[in-house]
Amino acid sequence: MTTSKEFIKGDEIEWEVVGEGIKRKILAFDDRIMLVNVHFEKGGIGVLHDHYHSQVTYIASGKFDVTISGVTQTLKEGDSFYIPPHAVHGVVCLETGMLTDVFSPVREDFLKA
Repeated sequence: MTTSKEFIKGDEIEWEVVGEGIKRKILAFDDRIMLVNVHFEKGGIGVLHDHYHSQVTYIASGKFDVTISGVTQTLKEGDSFYIPPHAVHGVVCLETGMLTDVFSPVREDFLKA
């Protein structure tokens, strides 16, 4: 498994467009954990999906409707949420912002993209 550098400078990483109004930067990872920033424009939708990874997300900026297992709450900068493995989840961006995602284990599908 490849790992990221030990020191990561965000300005040196290119944004990857992953949907309309959504882009991400993969920051740091090894085979057990991954850190990713995801920028959303207002109205951007992280469609409902699930995966076998545990996920913790910090709302670095903006405001989002977050749905996990059929329950939706509005969260803003400074809030966070936990997604257990296989839980169906998604977000709708209400105010332009950034999510910082941590996955365990690494999202290998992100590295193949």
